[in-house]
Formats: sequence, C-alpha cells, structure tokens
Amino acid sequence: MKIAVLGCGAIGGLFLGYLSKGPEDVLGVVRDYQKEPLEKEGLIIKTDTGRFEVKVKAGTTLAEPVDLAIFAVKTNDLETIVKENRPYLKNAIAVSTQNGVRADSILSNFFPEEKIVTAIVMFGATFCPPNKVIYNFPGKLVLGNIFGKKAPYLGEAKKILENSFNLEVKEAIKGAKYLKLFVNLNNCIPAVLGKPMQEVFKNLEAAELAIRLNREAYRVVKQAGISLESLPNYPKERIEKLVSMPAGESAQIFSKIMVNLSKEPLEGSILQSIKRGKFSEIDYINGEIVKLAKDNNQKAPLNKKIVELVHRVEKKGFLSEEELLSKIKGAENEK
Repeated sequence: MKIAVLGCGAIGGLFLGYLSKGPEDVLGVVRDYQKEPLEKEGLIIKTDTGRFEVKVKAGTTLAEPVDLAIFAVKTNDLETIVKENRPYLKNAIAVSTQNGVRADSILSNFFPEEKIVTAIVMFGATFCPPNKVIYNFPGKLVLGNIFGKKAPYLGEAKKILENSFNLEVKEAIKGAKYLKLFVNLNNCIPAVLGKPMQEVFKNLEAAELAIRLNREAYRVVKQAGISLESLPNYPKERIEKLVSMPAGESAQIFSKIMVNLSKEPLEGSILQSIKRGKFSEIDYINGEIVKLAKDNNQKAPLNKKIVELVHRVEKKGFLSEEELLSKIKGAENEK
C-alpha cells in the first residue's frame, strides 16, 4: 500500500516517522525547507527514553497515486493541500487528524464520506524545524467515521495504522471530537503569552482563565444539544467535574495536570504555528465555540475575546500575563 502523510510538522512527523519504520511505501509531503534535511539526515524523533533517526522519503507534492492519505496540516491549509495533490488522491482513503470538528466536512467536498476516516490524536508532540519532532507524551489514536458510515475503508486504515500506533475504534466519534475540542481549548493561553503550557499554568490565574473558557464552552455545547463522548484516558466526566466545581478549586486541579503533562516544554499547536510565522487554527478551536454559539442564538464572549487576542498576537507579538488578564477582564459580561 502506498501511503502519503501530507503535512509533516509535529503530529505529521510522528506519522511519517513511525510508519516509515514499517513495510509500507510511505512519502511525506513537506515544505520546501524540510525536504533536503529530511532526505539527507532523516527524521529525528526524541522521546522520554532517548532519540532515534528514521530514514524517510519526502517531496513537496505527490507524483503518483496513493492508497492512503493522512492529512496532518492545520485545518486552515486542508483544502489547499488537497487541491494541490488532487490528481493523485482520487482513489485514496482520506484520514483526518486535525483539531476541531470541521476537517471531515472539508474533506467530504473531495472524497466520498465512506472513504473518510476520522482520527483523534491523543498524543502530544512538538515540531523543531526542519526535521526533528519531540514526542511529548504517548496516547491512543482513535478512529471512526464522523458521518456514521460503516464501510471497509475504516478497517483498511486500522490494519495499517495499528502496526505503529495504539488504536481504538469508536462508533460515536462525533461526540468524542467535541470532547477533544475541550482538550485543545486551552492552547490559546500559552499562544497569547508565547510560553510553554507548564510555565503558563503554574500561574493559578491563567489556570482559572482556562476553566472559565471551558465552562463557557461547555454551556454552549450542551445548549446546542451535542452529547460528549469519552476518550481514552479522558472521560467526559472530567470536563463535567471541572466546569461544575468552584473555579478556584478547578484551577488548582487543572494546574497540577498541565504542569506534569510532559517533561519537555509543551507549546501546543497554536503557539507552534505562531512561532513559525503562520496563522494558527484558533478559528477552528475556540472559534468553533463562538460559531456554535452564534448558530444557536447564544453568546460566547470569553472565547470570542481570546480568539481576537490570538489574532492580535499573530500580527503584533505576544502579550504579558498582566496584559492578557487586563484585556480579558470583564469579557464574559460583554454584550
């Protein structure tokens, strides 16, 4: 089977590296600046137990048809990369790995719904350009079909991916995708400050801001009639408990979790994009809560404000903790 990993940053790099260790024919579709280092030096993956190098194949576009296409670009770039490689993707099974909940609907404009495999990534990584990935913490890869299609293509993708990743197949994957949205909802705060999560969430004020963002998002999701589904090592009861407790108590629990999440500095996808001078996926994470609120005649002023601040940082640079807390003050009461 010919496999393409389209987008080889943090998560895409792990897919490219681990799949390339196996028997399949794997190509990474990468940025121009990555191609030569990857071909000459290989992909370097650092884990808790050491580091290793993997010989990989890399190109800036596809040159032949593939059977399995793993899309690991940000949602912002998903449509573009499909169009750039469309002639070689016509018969492929498409795997979405993006944060947020919109990637599968974008792919459905190009692929039959039954050939789209929804993947939820429960492991963390940091991309160190041009050819190094830090594997921050392990976790499962959850597969399903968000459209509810029961087709053999999901089984085909599972057969390939389970050789390299710890897999779980989930039928109710839509609710799980929305729960993953909560996992990523706090990436915005380190992104605004330009600091790793561990450093940011030592500050209980920042941790309490994260709880307030989650509390608002939970209200919006529930009022929209969306049922959350548990993920591996992240039961839905965890978020339900955090948003129902007094904010100060929740902040202390949340702070402890985040500070101990990884031995290596963990930045999150939004900050990693900003540091590389790219627009982030904030509109598909916290922005998704804002959109969902608007679609259901609700308001999400706190998440709306943090989206605005991330876009400001993308253009003008990071804020201090004092600036963030000052600018966010009173946002929940905005009309």
